[in-house]
Amino acid sequence: MKTERQRAEPGRAGQRLHRGFVLLAVLGVAGAIAAGALLWESSGGGEQVFTGVPVTDPGPVHVHGLGIDPADGSLYIATHTGLWRVAPAETKARRVTDRRQDTMGFSVAASDRFLGSGHPDLRESRTPLLGLIESRDQGRTWDKVSLFGKADFHILRVAGQLVYGFDSTSGRLFVSRDGGHTWATHTPPEPLLDLVADPEDARQIVASSEARLYRSRDAGKTWDRLQGQPGYLAWPAHAMLLRIGSRGDLWRAAGPRAKWEFVSLLGGLPAAFLAVSERELYAALHDGTIKRSTDGGARWRVRSTP
Repeated sequence: MKTERQRAEPGRAGQRLHRGFVLLAVLGVAGAIAAGALLWESSGGGEQVFTGVPVTDPGPVHVHGLGIDPADGSLYIATHTGLWRVAPAETKARRVTDRRQDTMGFSVAASDRFLGSGHPDLRESRTPLLGLIESRDQGRTWDKVSLFGKADFHILRVAGQLVYGFDSTSGRLFVSRDGGHTWATHTPPEPLLDLVADPEDARQIVASSEARLYRSRDAGKTWDRLQGQPGYLAWPAHAMLLRIGSRGDLWRAAGPRAKWEFVSLLGGLPAAFLAVSERELYAALHDGTIKRSTDGGARWRVRSTP
């Protein structure tokens, strides 16, 4: 019988492919920033004036995060080019507004509170880091909460009374007990790819770097290494920890120290992962396709296409 590593984790060729997607993503961001710089022109008064976006709308691709509005079940897709919504009876995503905010970190805390982070629409701000922002109207408008110009959270997780944010600029894990207004900071063992909290104990978290898995039982102050390969994580129930590997392989464990068991294949390379419950799962692929499972990951169907 093949081991987990042999069965689903990539060999050297697969690792090169995965790194290639990461490189393309980085180049895409760099290209957008460079292009954006060319879109600012000096006015007669010395101010910088935005002159427009000379490209076609790429749609909801380069997905950073997913969320479900508990009020109506709408799917929200946070991307490099803005926030998108897929209504319950639809399969195509529609822009929430014409804002092209690069929402790197995203979490639906409640129907009337979306949290985000990342980089602003180039027409709206010269400050490249949004810190923590929130929306009280399903992403139509956003307000500053904290750390504006100081943090770029690529991971945002709401766990009970705690908010976790991994800042890609400093490599630190930020932890808030008051909704993101004030923070404690800790240094994880490595830069993090993803992080989830135990639904029964918000202080216990499992995190993935690009190379391995870690656990903290004190909200990120101290860490111990876990068995298993890295990937995108979800923790819908205390005894159900989920992980999607770099090749779209879904694994399940009964807890951080439990053995990982193979569940299924997504059929594409993953970009984001969300568990609404033990049975309802969502996964974004690199091409912008969103897949949904209603049986805990045994079978996947397309929820929306870019």
